[in-house]
Amino acid sequence: MRYRWDTSSITDLNTVKAGLVENLANRLKVTETIARILVNRGVDTYEKAKRFFLPDFASLHDPFLMDGMHAAVDRVVRAIRGDSKERILVFGDYDVDGTTGAAMMAMFLRELGGDVIVHIPNRIQEGYGISKVGIDRAHRNGASLLIAVDCGITAVEQVDYARRLGVDVIICDHHEPGEQIPSAYAVLDPLKPVTNGLTYPFKHLSGCGVAFKLLQGIARVLGCEELPPKYLDFVALATAADIVPLIDENRTLVKLGLDVINSNPRPGIRALIETSGAHVGKIGTGQIVFVLAPRINAAGRLGDAHRAVELLMSENEDVAWQYANALEEENRNRRRIDEETFLNAQMLVETYLDFENDAAIVLHQEQWHPGVIGIVAARLVEKYYRPTIMMTTVDGVAKGSARSIAGFDIYQALKRVEDKMLQFGGHKYAAGLSVDLNRLDEFKEAFNQVVKELLPDELLTPELKIDAEVSFGELTPKFIRIIERFSPFGPQNMRPLFIARNVELIAEPRIVGRDHLKLKLRQNGLVFDAIGFKLGDRANEIDRLKRTLDIVFSIESGNEGLWKGSPSAAMSAHSSPNGAKGAMAQGTHNHGAEFQFNEFPQLKIKDLC
Repeated sequence: MRYRWDTSSITDLNTVKAGLVENLANRLKVTETIARILVNRGVDTYEKAKRFFLPDFASLHDPFLMDGMHAAVDRVVRAIRGDSKERILVFGDYDVDGTTGAAMMAMFLRELGGDVIVHIPNRIQEGYGISKVGIDRAHRNGASLLIAVDCGITAVEQVDYARRLGVDVIICDHHEPGEQIPSAYAVLDPLKPVTNGLTYPFKHLSGCGVAFKLLQGIARVLGCEELPPKYLDFVALATAADIVPLIDENRTLVKLGLDVINSNPRPGIRALIETSGAHVGKIGTGQIVFVLAPRINAAGRLGDAHRAVELLMSENEDVAWQYANALEEENRNRRRIDEETFLNAQMLVETYLDFENDAAIVLHQEQWHPGVIGIVAARLVEKYYRPTIMMTTVDGVAKGSARSIAGFDIYQALKRVEDKMLQFGGHKYAAGLSVDLNRLDEFKEAFNQVVKELLPDELLTPELKIDAEVSFGELTPKFIRIIERFSPFGPQNMRPLFIARNVELIAEPRIVGRDHLKLKLRQNGLVFDAIGFKLGDRANEIDRLKRTLDIVFSIESGNEGLWKGSPSAAMSAHSSPNGAKGAMAQGTHNHGAEFQFNEFPQLKIKDLC
């Protein structure tokens, strides 16, 4: 895929920003390149930099700044500490955000002595969000309070139904509200309009993150503020998996949660890590998104998502391993169905899509499994770079998932055609929807027209936003260590992208794996190994470039091992001469001082010309 290279972060440096860069570099004792990256990310003072590199629990926002929090906390405290203890049903969505949030809420309330049951809807039988089935279960089991996690903000009719049965509802959601807010006992959602003047400082929490704020509020009132930090592992899983911006409060929640996961994971999370082939102590946002989250999601995509909750809540290691192995097998099945569906969808796109006139991809096949169409829609976006909707038939209705490209708000596009749908909900880059089968063609035509009107042509070419231009000589071990401390990485805090110009190719490019490009590059005497994932088709093009390249890349840790010698020798190596894992390396940089590093860096090429 070809990209637009956005170098505005490098070239648009006005006098004020230049002064901030120089001052920050001096205060932090870092290079101006690193200071510029920080300033461009809004970290433009020493105090902000301190919070960025050393986030702590005390920096989280006051939960009572969220509209509805006082009412929600009072109602929960009354349910668990009142004269007559009430049963509480925790209702979670079937994805990672919902299942981790439900597990977290249930375990926390039980730790406080609460009588709690959990309900996760069946994707096919109940669909998304608060369901009549779940409300009936609450009523049938004597629950007088329902706490919804990662859903509920559009459940107007369902909440009214619960109230008629005498069940109070507290909503912890982060999705876009509709025109009418449900008449729940309390609604917690940073995106909802407020009536009492309270505006929560951060708008991008996950559903589990909103539920965590409720935990904080309850703990403060009950005088047990030491309890919520134990549950940050759940918040880290949910926040990373739900692809919300990793800035401000989210970044702190994920950083602290990863510390819990990597230092002392609870049995269910440990079992999930180990059965997936990952390693405790090495879990970051990438491992969550690409390894752990698909396995948690697999439970709800192909069957009963309650198994994911049981895994996460397991305190017995043997039981946890049984659930983790079941999810591992379910994920293998999911991948098989996913691949079959993707190949079928790709065939339809290649056969019927008119790339000149169709601004979006809208597909429907009644036999597609509803549990994988969201994943396949995301894969089609990656391949064709068009807003994409995949639908299947469930109970005589076309139901599906929408996924978008960077910069395009697919929720707002759907809102423009809501009269053509039975229902929809979601946020900027992902949504769910249902359409009457008889109106599919009408919906497709209307949606395509709206996308044409709203989508600028330049957004149809993906963009690489480059943070800084560097020479290989700047990529010292200290520089690389500081870049790693920008983690956890995710939306709006991506791993920094660099451009290096006039780089020499010093060996024939090799295609490795399925379609990856392996390169050995040199600039000013320094040599780096580099890999470009899915860039194998560019090998012949590189040969025509006369072996001098401009490259856009990130820096990622490679193999561990013992390295000795000059930077050139160390940085060009790619395997340990003695196989020693975790040993420290020593060498000298250009000024003769010693350097050490644990993991050898590798350039990950995003694009080249």
